[in-house]
Amino acid sequence: MKAIKIKRIYDEALKDDEYRVLIDRLWPRGISKEDAALDEWNKELSPSTELRKWFDHTPERFEEFSRRYRQELEEQQDELKRLYSLAKSKQITLLYAARDEEMNNAVVLRKVLNDYK
Repeated sequence: MKAIKIKRIYDEALKDDEYRVLIDRLWPRGISKEDAALDEWNKELSPSTELRKWFDHTPERFEEFSRRYRQELEEQQDELKRLYSLAKSKQITLLYAARDEEMNNAVVLRKVLNDYK
């Protein structure tokens, strides 16, 4: 399996991103669909609206957010399996809009996919 990258949707799209997947439920502000250069927008793998609002990017809540988000992802086995399979042949780049590069849903999802069996 190729490494799964994460990056902000606002960062320049690069050729080595290969397969670019936006994993936010809401479209990021200030970016056009052309500039996003997406291969897919996967809302199913994004945190629920309720969880996203509860987390509110509060660092003290990240551990609990991660636990709850993993629980939500348990219900998305088909999508996880599909992305995991795709990562065997392509570089997958998970895109997110959050400012915090260390505490966001892409960090959690990448870990889940890397541990996927």
